[in-house]
Amino acid sequence: MDLPKNYDFKESENKWKEYWEKNKIFKFDQKSKKPIFSIDTPPPTVSGKMHIGHAFSYSQQDFLARYKRMRGFNLFYPFGTDDNGLPTERLIEKLKGVKSKEMQRSEFIKLCLDTLKEITPNFIQDWKNIGVSSDYNLNYSTIDDNSRRISQKSFIDLFKQGRIYLKEFPTIWCPECQTAIAQAELEDKEKKSLFSTIRFKTGESDLLIATTRPELLGACVAVFINPKDKRYTHLLRKKAKVPLFGYEVPIIADSSADMEKGTGILMVCSFGDKYDVDSINRHKLTPRLIINTDGTLNIKPYQGIKIREARKKILEELQNKNLITNQKEISHAVNVHDKCGSEIEFITTEQWFIKIMDLKEELIKQGKNIKWHPDFMFKRYENWIKGLQWDWCISRQRHFGVPIPIWYCKKCNKSIIAQEKELPIDPMQTKKRCSCGEIAEGEKKVLDTWATSSVTPQICSSLVNKNIEIPFSLRNNAHDIIRTWDFYTITKSYLHEKKQPWKNIMISGFVTLEGEKMSKSKGNIIEPQKVIEQYGADALRFWAAGSKLGEDLDYQEKDIITGQRTITKLWNASKFSFMHLQDYKSKPKRLEAFDSWLLIKLNNIVKTSTETFESYEYSKTKLETENFFWNTFADFYLEIVKDRLYNPDKRGKEARISAQFILYHSLLNIIKLFAPIMPFITEDLYQLFFKQKEKHESIHISPWPRYDKSLKDENLEKAGDRAIEVIRQVRQFKTKNNKSLKEPIVLTLEKSLEKELRPFLDDINAVTTAKEIVFSDKFSISF
Repeated sequence: MDLPKNYDFKESENKWKEYWEKNKIFKFDQKSKKPIFSIDTPPPTVSGKMHIGHAFSYSQQDFLARYKRMRGFNLFYPFGTDDNGLPTERLIEKLKGVKSKEMQRSEFIKLCLDTLKEITPNFIQDWKNIGVSSDYNLNYSTIDDNSRRISQKSFIDLFKQGRIYLKEFPTIWCPECQTAIAQAELEDKEKKSLFSTIRFKTGESDLLIATTRPELLGACVAVFINPKDKRYTHLLRKKAKVPLFGYEVPIIADSSADMEKGTGILMVCSFGDKYDVDSINRHKLTPRLIINTDGTLNIKPYQGIKIREARKKILEELQNKNLITNQKEISHAVNVHDKCGSEIEFITTEQWFIKIMDLKEELIKQGKNIKWHPDFMFKRYENWIKGLQWDWCISRQRHFGVPIPIWYCKKCNKSIIAQEKELPIDPMQTKKRCSCGEIAEGEKKVLDTWATSSVTPQICSSLVNKNIEIPFSLRNNAHDIIRTWDFYTITKSYLHEKKQPWKNIMISGFVTLEGEKMSKSKGNIIEPQKVIEQYGADALRFWAAGSKLGEDLDYQEKDIITGQRTITKLWNASKFSFMHLQDYKSKPKRLEAFDSWLLIKLNNIVKTSTETFESYEYSKTKLETENFFWNTFADFYLEIVKDRLYNPDKRGKEARISAQFILYHSLLNIIKLFAPIMPFITEDLYQLFFKQKEKHESIHISPWPRYDKSLKDENLEKAGDRAIEVIRQVRQFKTKNNKSLKEPIVLTLEKSLEKELRPFLDDINAVTTAKEIVFSDKFSISF
């Protein structure tokens, strides 16, 4: 068989992508009797194209999917896209040069849906290009009719349970995106600020209070003093006059005032942070709301000025009036919206919430029922729940999202919920008449995208008429969305079905570059499309397999090149093997010693590879298989059997058949062990030679190598290891003496090893080009 000299990964990858799709290799078979392995696929956000983090995490998920398929499971592995949410709005605004807030809602929604039809196929192609073996005919988007129906039904069911409520409350708000957000959408960001000590007045005396937010002076409603702080206890129950604004606020004893921070006195504003919200509620203080939803102030003389600009103006005025006694620059963690990086505010708005604060212990219990890979990631989930301080805010002030299916009658103050048969429905586009005869007003708010993404198991199940039930076998995602996607899905599954959503969850790390997390703002982005173009998908997947689950992995081009070298080595080793297997037909009557030794070694690798894949440690599978292929099979075994393969007249036909048998068996199993990680090169080699004998349409639906418990011979294995060590020492000796590996030698072996090594002598003789092998008291090599 004449294989091309070099492996062409571009031609191969395109060929097998088309083959897999045309022949429906990865199709979920609803009629199959095989056990089902179901994956709740993370629907990637439609953001233009796949990024390196996607390639990393989804490759790791696909390793398990392909392994389970070869283990005989019927894979339920649909593919979804998350195109419901703020990132999609921002993408459409950027692509089309529009602003959603400046358009009619219906007009903008149509523009989004039309644009998604244009860009989604190319977006999904990136996942196909990386070799993700989903059944792409089982697909969904989080904004399609079916997903909206399921999401709206979830709302209705929880509303009827009394779990959903509407409340006017100080909500976490993003002034940039102009929407409420949930606690899970917050990130901490280090920012520099001025820490200014400002003069308040109590009578004629100064009261010094330090703050980073002078723009909230007009929102101050109280001053807190720690009751243990003897410096200030004489001021309790007195009043403090707010500088610039001149009104007075009560001085209250409260232990939340940190005696070690600033001056030890705390300014309570409506609302600077979550502690202000809590403080004002506890002391039943009347809020002074000065921030608008667009991030401007509404208090004279700063109306219409953005927060940052107002801060600057107020500081200047305080300085001019000698009201600042001390000022220093500090760096501190600030809460920002994870979607845009803008600092958040607490603004009183009317929002929808799911009641979860009473379920914290139960939700921790549900998380414990899931097997976490790695197991320490459960602690992140548990800590997140323990740190929850509010119910889940599920409404958003956006155009593009799943509409909340409810109407209000202002005349009789009644809420009208949609009927299930009407779903999906948009209350802004559908009129409802109240029982009093009045036309009800449709809800303008839409659901938080996580309110839909949290029902992806139910969405996936609906694609096959609900024949797949929770718990699914597996969920995979990066550790940054444990607090969102994982938590919310566990919550919804418990609230709706009293079940956990998955049996297993595998958590990926981040991709870093020179130790730093990649980000567009830093300009340290690696585009997987360019890596695939230069090196191929298999090389990129090989790199992704180099990291344990949950661990961040630094992107280094040398690791990609190592993957490419392994692919080249596989190709060359296969070319050599196929050339000598053209006439291979029968099993040998007996195996040569080195052949039996390799069979034992291969069997051991099958055992460890299976065990590590079963425990989701694919990186160990990759490492063990790579080491066996390079060091045992290619570097030693192929060299050892060359003499038998090329010289059957000298060594005997049975000796050659023995080598052929092991060559066929070992190479087939090596490419099967590599197949989940490097699907394209392994498919190529399987189709080129093995398919005609093995009969499976693809290596990826062929059986995983089986470990044979009976295949053990410790004495033979140990003897083979000693024989390999002899060959290694001969090679080192020739290299050290600048001699060709074909240079004849005289080899003296220890007499004590004669019985052990005798079955290997013919092969040792041939591979070392020994003129003579003798046994004596001491090991030696000479020319």
